[in-house]
Amino acid sequence: MVAERKIWDAMEVAQEARDCCSSDIHSSQLTVDTSLSLSDMSPRLIELCKDLFKKWSRLEDSCFTIETVSGGITNLLLKVSVKEENGNEAIKYLSAAGFGAKLLGVFGNGMVQSFINARTLTPADVRKPKLAAEIAKQLRKFHAVEIPGSKEPQLWNDIFKFYENASILRFDDIEKQRKFETILFKEVYDEVVEIKELTGRLNAPMVFSHNDLLSGNLMLNEDEGKLYFIDFEYGSYSYRGFDIGNHFNEYAGYDCDYSLYPSKDEQYHFFRHYLRPDKLDEVSDKDLEALYIETNTFMLASHLFWALWAIIQAKMSPIDFDYLGYFFLRYNEYKKQKEKSCSLARSYLSGCGSG
Repeated sequence: MVAERKIWDAMEVAQEARDCCSSDIHSSQLTVDTSLSLSDMSPRLIELCKDLFKKWSRLEDSCFTIETVSGGITNLLLKVSVKEENGNEAIKYLSAAGFGAKLLGVFGNGMVQSFINARTLTPADVRKPKLAAEIAKQLRKFHAVEIPGSKEPQLWNDIFKFYENASILRFDDIEKQRKFETILFKEVYDEVVEIKELTGRLNAPMVFSHNDLLSGNLMLNEDEGKLYFIDFEYGSYSYRGFDIGNHFNEYAGYDCDYSLYPSKDEQYHFFRHYLRPDKLDEVSDKDLEALYIETNTFMLASHLFWALWAIIQAKMSPIDFDYLGYFFLRYNEYKKQKEKSCSLARSYLSGCGSG
């Protein structure tokens, strides 16, 4: 179960799901106050479960066990286990978004999906060649999914919106305000415009992108050797290179150790399994170079996106995290990588006659 802290219309999500998938998705008008402690929240969660799933409506409250599950920065993840009257464990897990997980129901400010029996990957995991190859193959399949609705990319709209909202913020906290005032917003704006123009010349394919493929949004069932993508909060149609470049940035982990960004050889290993998982040897040098340039130019856009996002979170998020510090980590890494990546892209475009 995930109770979203952002505002969205769960009923609208449910109706869209019914229209394009199936009609057996349960819904409830109830909401859950996620600011409460787990013990205070539990009676409401049990009430919600009974309202969503009528076969549980007559169960004693003692049949329900609720615990928290580690998860993302912006979601509260809860696991509910149910012991049914026949004595058998009929465990229904309520989780956030899950690749391959079945949507079971929605309520006023969240959704219910089947639990994925797997472990969350770590930043060290995603760098392992075998797992990197599997992630690449799964991402190829993910990018091939057709989602109804507009296929217009939202990346630059989102970045400019973040910029507009971030640049006018004021913080009550004196130290936060002092940090905020050191941000050179005119410089940031000019960087966004420059990278938007450069990436626009690469003609990157438009795909439905995860847009947040960090290790915490990847799960692995090691017994079955099955990999799952989870948490599609930022999913939208976007540029292929952005999704891959954003994933590579996440090799740095939560400590933002960008020395772990994949080498060219590591990237080519990933690209071969992404482009031709069935015939690795048939991937041409030309295709590898093109995807390398595309990915490492959009990698810069990824830094800009999350840097500006972090400023908004610094003002809006109730979570105790140094979001302003995170802005500087991402923006400084952007500036560190910009010259090399942009030079490679411009040289490539000039050689292709696209300059």
